[in-house]
Amino acid sequence: MEAPSVVVKKEVRPSSSPGRLASIDALRGFDMLMIAGGGQFIATLGGKTGISFIDAVAAQFEHPAWNGFTFYDFIFPLFLFLAGTSLAFSVTGGLAKGIPPSVIRNKVFKRMLILIALGILDKNAPMDIFDPAHIRYGSVLGRIGLATFISAILYMKFGTNQRLYIGVGILVAYYLTLILVPVPGFGSGDLTFEGNLVGWIDRNFMPGILKQGTYDELALLTQFPALCLTLFGTVAGDVLLRENRGNSKIGKLLLFASTGISIGILWNFAFPINKHLWSSSFIMLTSGMAFAMLALFYWIIDVKGFQKWAFFFRVIGLNSLVIYLAVRFVDFNESSRLLFAGIYKHAPENWHEVYNALGGFVLVWLFLYFLYRHKIFVKV
Repeated sequence: MEAPSVVVKKEVRPSSSPGRLASIDALRGFDMLMIAGGGQFIATLGGKTGISFIDAVAAQFEHPAWNGFTFYDFIFPLFLFLAGTSLAFSVTGGLAKGIPPSVIRNKVFKRMLILIALGILDKNAPMDIFDPAHIRYGSVLGRIGLATFISAILYMKFGTNQRLYIGVGILVAYYLTLILVPVPGFGSGDLTFEGNLVGWIDRNFMPGILKQGTYDELALLTQFPALCLTLFGTVAGDVLLRENRGNSKIGKLLLFASTGISIGILWNFAFPINKHLWSSSFIMLTSGMAFAMLALFYWIIDVKGFQKWAFFFRVIGLNSLVIYLAVRFVDFNESSRLLFAGIYKHAPENWHEVYNALGGFVLVWLFLYFLYRHKIFVKV
C-alpha cells in the first residue's frame, strides 16, 4: 500500500497544469440540463403521445417513493461524482504550480462555507433568520461543498488506491451501521421509512426542520455515503490525468463502471437501492453509471474529437452554480407563459404544459448562452 503523503501525487502530476477537458464540462452540462428544465420537459411528455417508449422514458423522471431506482435518481450523484473529477484536475494543477497544500485546503474550506450558506438560502427562501428552529439546514449545495472539502484533504494525503479503499470502507461501515445498530422502538436492521437509523439520528440530532418530516435525505448520516461519490470521482480524475493513451483511460473507466454497477445490483439484495437512505448499493450503482457516462463523453469528445454537438451542453456546464440558483429564484416557466402562451394556446390543452416547459428551458439556455458569449463564468 502506498505511503500516505503528498509525494504520492507526483504520480499523477504533469510538468504543467493539466488542461480542461471539454468532456467533463459537457457531461456536467448534460447533468444540469436535467435540473434546469430538461427533466421537467421529458416528464410532461408522459401520457401525451400515445407512444409507450416515450411514456417509459418520462416515467424515468420521477423519484420512487422509497426503494427502487429511476434515471432521475442519478442526476445528483452524477454531479457529486463530477465534482470529484474536476477536483482532481484543479488540485493537481495547483500543486504543479507550487501552491502549498495548506493554501488549497483553505480555499476549498472557504468554498464549502459559501456553498453551505447558499444552500441554506436556496432551501429556505424567503428565510426568517430570527427563527432558526424552522430553517432547513440540509441542502444540495451544502452536500457538494462538504464532500468536495473532505475529498480535497484526502486527495492531497492519499493515493488513488487508498482513496478507493477508503470509499469502499465507508460504504461497508455504513451498511453494517444501518443493519446492526438498533433503533429505539424498531430494533436493528429496519430499513423502512419509519424505522431506519438515518431518520432516528436526524430526528434526534439534526437542528431545524427535516424535509420529509421524520428524516431528511440531505442531513447527517447520509453525508458519509454521499462523500464516496466524490471520492470515486477523484479516482476517475486520476485515470484521466495519469494514463497516456485515450483507449487506456477508457478501458480503466469502463472497468470501474462495470464493477460498480455489478456490485450495486448484487448489494441490492441485502441493502436495497434507495436514494432516500443513500444506501451503499445506490452509491455503487450510480458511481458505476457515472464512470460509464464519463467514459462515453470522453471517448466521443476528447478522443474522437466530435466536439461541436457538445457545445449545447458545455454552455450549461460552464455555469452550473448560476443555473442551479437561477431556476430557484427566477420563474422561467412564468416567463415562458407570458411570452409563448399566445402561440401554444392553439394546441390541445393537455399539451400546454409541455410547450410551456420547453419554452422555459429555451429561456434558461439563452440566458446561459448570453453569459457564455460575454465570458461570464461564476465560480466559488
